[in-house]
Amino acid sequence: MSLSCQSLGWSVRRQPIVQDITLDVQPGETLGLIGANGSGKSTLLKMLAGIRAPTAGRLTLDGRDLASYPQRQIAQRIAFVEQQAETGDRITVRDAVELGRTPWLSALRPWSDTDETIVARATAAVEMQGFEARQWATLSGGERQRVHIARALAQEPQILLLDEPTNHLDIHHQLSILSLVARLPVTSIVALHDLNQAMECDRLALLQRGRLVTLGPPEEVLTCERLAESFAVRASILTDPADGACVLRFHKPT
Repeated sequence: MSLSCQSLGWSVRRQPIVQDITLDVQPGETLGLIGANGSGKSTLLKMLAGIRAPTAGRLTLDGRDLASYPQRQIAQRIAFVEQQAETGDRITVRDAVELGRTPWLSALRPWSDTDETIVARATAAVEMQGFEARQWATLSGGERQRVHIARALAQEPQILLLDEPTNHLDIHHQLSILSLVARLPVTSIVALHDLNQAMECDRLALLQRGRLVTLGPPEEVLTCERLAESFAVRASILTDPADGACVLRFHKPT
């Protein structure tokens, strides 16, 4: 399933927040969105998810305008994990994950054993099995984030959008969640602050002041010169002797 945008933009009171984004997301890839705070990553993700209507440009899913799809059909194809999504409702972990099945249910298609299996599998994938009866209010920030991801997995999307999915997670769960996303048979678009984590993506899209600055493989995007220009930091690119991977080390600007 392909997701594309041409000259996409979103403005508030004539103030552009995201502007002139043209992007073709390749089926099956993991595309990382990077950029300094306020660069437009979250806004772009919300437009790609169909949550926020663009004020300029065109957004298509499999060549058809995303806005022409019924919301249920969008939810059957695209799942979005927001950076901070909270609820005041008294729900359990199990309740929250079950919400991922909502787009697939109807009077003609009620809850079934298949849904039970999918919810159990999604819960186990984020290592939250055994927490199903826990109340949402009792969870830590990292546990809530893992439940949000489980809800998105239960949705069984073809395109998975994640806004800072490793926020609030300890290092074990950061690595396990990113590894899980990389293994999923879906197209993933992930906004990341950690540029070393971004190195694991297939491609990176660098945003700066709401514009797409560059797009390409991580080693072509995350150059020392580009990091100095976009993030105002000096960087060294090192080689990890354990596996030969590139690692970024950052220094205060001079």
